[in-house]
Amino acid sequence: MPGSVAVVTGGGTGIGAACGVALAESGWTVVLAGRRAEPLEAVRAAHPGLALEAAPADVTDEAAVRALFDGVLGRHGRLDLLFNNAGRGAPAAEPDAIGLDEWRAVVDTNVTGTFLCTREAFRIMREQRPQGGRIIMNGSISAHAPRPGSLAYTATKHAITGFTKQVALDGRPYSIACGQIDIGNASSDMTSRMADGVPQADGSVRPEPTMPLADVASAVLTMASLPLTSNVLSMTVMATAMPFVGRG
Repeated sequence: MPGSVAVVTGGGTGIGAACGVALAESGWTVVLAGRRAEPLEAVRAAHPGLALEAAPADVTDEAAVRALFDGVLGRHGRLDLLFNNAGRGAPAAEPDAIGLDEWRAVVDTNVTGTFLCTREAFRIMREQRPQGGRIIMNGSISAHAPRPGSLAYTATKHAITGFTKQVALDGRPYSIACGQIDIGNASSDMTSRMADGVPQADGSVRPEPTMPLADVASAVLTMASLPLTSNVLSMTVMATAMPFVGRG
């Protein structure tokens, strides 16, 4: 997509970094956003030939999010893609052991942060000419099948599913496409513990397979590369042998 502009939140590590690089390799100008400047700059510096920009911003901070998107509009004149990738989990705990501050921290990032970024992207995409753009939400297979002890994370990812459908509907008159990718066990710092075993629904603890980040990036690139007349509303990409489909 030569000349197209994307914002990727949570862009300094893991899925966000991999997807940002893949988009840039395909000709996009990519603005990597995240709370910490150092990882963003490290991604940019590792790929000097690509159109990657580092833009530190906390997605839970309304003023910071507005400044992020105003900056993109000021530098590039438009926005064609937002990948709402920033998110966080919490230590596994049963419902009566979850503190309110911990609950709010997960909701603030996964739901409110997604809302703030989407609101700014929607505003730009609606007003720009040519009109329109695409918004991709990073959901989770937890939106379909929760893990033990993950109430806050699971609730927020269910919220993202409804959020995606509503934005897809409200964006329809303005050529704003919105879809969700649910990712299962992409290899990253967040999933490194899976090799040692993670709790299963039957009470056991077992290792789980993971998949390369490059495969997630390929899936996101496929969604992003469609013309705005077509949309992937929902995609699940996962390690083939992970315990997702089935009972137990």
